Amino acid sequence: MPIIKDPHLFNEQSLFVDLEGVLDCRLYLKIEGFNFAGSIKLKPAREMVERAEREGLIGPGSILVESSSGNLGVALSMIAASKGYRFVCVIDPRCNPATRQLMESLGAQVDLVTEPDPVDGFLGARLNHVQDLCASDERYIWLNQYTNPGNWGAHYRWTAPGISNQFPELDVLFVGAGTTGTLMGCARYFREHRPDVRIVAVDAAGSVSFGGQPAVRLIPGLGMSVRPPQLDESLIDDVVMVEELDTVRACHRLAAAGFMLGGSTGTVVHGAMSWLTDHGAQDLTAVAISPDMGRPYLDTIYNPDWVHDHFGAAALASAGLTGAPDRRSDPVPEPQHPAPVPVADYVGTAALGNFLK
Repeated sequence: MPIIKDPHLFNEQSLFVDLEGVLDCRLYLKIEGFNFAGSIKLKPAREMVERAEREGLIGPGSILVESSSGNLGVALSMIAASKGYRFVCVIDPRCNPATRQLMESLGAQVDLVTEPDPVDGFLGARLNHVQDLCASDERYIWLNQYTNPGNWGAHYRWTAPGISNQFPELDVLFVGAGTTGTLMGCARYFREHRPDVRIVAVDAAGSVSFGGQPAVRLIPGLGMSVRPPQLDESLIDDVVMVEELDTVRACHRLAAAGFMLGGSTGTVVHGAMSWLTDHGAQDLTAVAISPDMGRPYLDTIYNPDWVHDHFGAAALASAGLTGAPDRRSDPVPEPQHPAPVPVADYVGTAALGNFLK
């Protein structure tokens, strides 16, 4: 086992799960959550901070600031704590409570925007707040994951080569789309080194990144309310949109087999399954990237009350959940031994003045 002095120096990058026995289709899942930040966002967080250090942008008294739906905020909180920097993370109400608590436990200041921008939604509101902070004090340094080349560069440098080396016969790669850092880094690498590999982007319904109509999204991570500045669709072969209920179902199907993974992972897995089925491609060598782990979603995706409240009673059964929505108040007179649960194109027209700066 390695001996490290800084938390960002540990990141298990070579773990893959064969999901054929769980999903009844050939799909390998690259697990990216085994690090102290708990997600794939450790890579771009480390790359962006170290890039800023090399360029002399961070100095004594600097305050790092970033807009995040959760995972990048945790990664930056951890790195800031390790390096002795102050960090402010700007979030919106979709951020999981456990994620916010984790950032604060690591010493970060968490600023919550409660009202969406009338045009650009919560993302626009977060960015407006970041810009206000930077205008108020020159000590604030915005890493800007949305345009920072370190975002996609981290995955070009680490994620894609790891997949390519493990799967020399790879046919198709499924990558979730948020800021599109992971997607663009992997797409650029494979276009340059193995152009025969098909790149399929997986996005959340309600996201506008690939032309869909904007809609309310409850699960943080994937999807954008404005077009991602880093996105280059010429590098992508196909796009799959996934409804949030299907994300919940996929998460519970994986958990029923012992793999408790996060909401972004559920979206990518369902998108991969759908694409493979629709294309009759069950014999292809396919890999999907799992960005996150499941614990931050205990209060949401894995909570029957939350699923019931947002998707209706029928969703409980379809997601593989049991129990009444008020189960917490039901007495349990004796230990119970239940039977096993069965495994059950918008182009952003809104302009954010300094978004690309």
